[in-house]
Amino acid sequence: MLRINWANLRNSHETPWFILDFVMLGLLTINLIWLLFDGLYGTEFVNQQLENFFPGFEAAYAPVHRNFILVDLVFISIFFVEFCFRWIVSVVRKEHLRWYFYPFLHWYDLVGLIPFGATRIFRFLRIFSILHRLHKYEIIDLNHTAIFRFFTFYYDVFVEELSDRIVVKVLTDAQKDIAAGSPLVEDIGRHVLAPRRPVLTQWLAGVLNHLGNTIQHGHNGEAIRQHVSKSVGKAVKTNPQVSTLTYVPVVGKTIEKTLEQAVTDIVTQSLVNLLSDLDAERVDGFINAGLEEYTPTADELDKEVLLIINECIELVKTHVAQQRWKSELIKKEQTVPDPKG
Repeated sequence: MLRINWANLRNSHETPWFILDFVMLGLLTINLIWLLFDGLYGTEFVNQQLENFFPGFEAAYAPVHRNFILVDLVFISIFFVEFCFRWIVSVVRKEHLRWYFYPFLHWYDLVGLIPFGATRIFRFLRIFSILHRLHKYEIIDLNHTAIFRFFTFYYDVFVEELSDRIVVKVLTDAQKDIAAGSPLVEDIGRHVLAPRRPVLTQWLAGVLNHLGNTIQHGHNGEAIRQHVSKSVGKAVKTNPQVSTLTYVPVVGKTIEKTLEQAVTDIVTQSLVNLLSDLDAERVDGFINAGLEEYTPTADELDKEVLLIINECIELVKTHVAQQRWKSELIKKEQTVPDPKG
């Protein structure tokens, strides 16, 4: 049910304008209902029924119907004066950048003033603009009205169905373009990744430096050292030259363990130094060298990237095509209490 918030109306500084809105809303309602009745009166069926059941009214209204354009001109004059008054006020308040913007923004008011059947329908828009203004200032609350929820729901359905079909069509065309041999991967590398390469190399260098500091200190560094120690120990034990040290009396085992520990520390520290010393320039150099020399599987990589892109687009199409309004409608129906219960 539509209710008026009298507290907001009193506290607002636009009370005279809201009163004018209510007056104009009443006049518009009367005018539109009268237009509808006069249109029905002009049909033979309604005219005959009025003549049968209300002959006095039919005879009295006949002159009004024949000269209804004059009656409508009275309403049009009131609406035109009100339009000009609001235009002057908007110019005084400097609500728009140019004084002549107002009639362009409220074109439906002017079109609705034309006394023809096709243009009178625009007077409905005038009602909506008044209701929107009242709702904007919280004088009335349209959110809790059944007709507002009805139109909002079906407007959302229309927009969702239309937008989903457009998005799916665009994505399908993109898939066809990719399948036809579009150089998408090259364009991504040239136009998307290449301009951001300095940022990416700087980020990669920072990650490697952080990894080097992590290895040197903390629990993760101990785990790396243990892994390197096991690898070095295995290599030392399987190395034929080092294995001969075990034949040295008394100190053979000690020399082997010392050598194993020294090699472990050297390898670990070398790895730490390598990661810590890397900067964006060196990382960029490594990437350049790697990309220039690595070409055997470039075509296969391009195909895989295109397949990944195509599958991602297909998933997006699947999610876009889901009709969310149906699930919302089902949810609303489930929350409605059963009158029999």
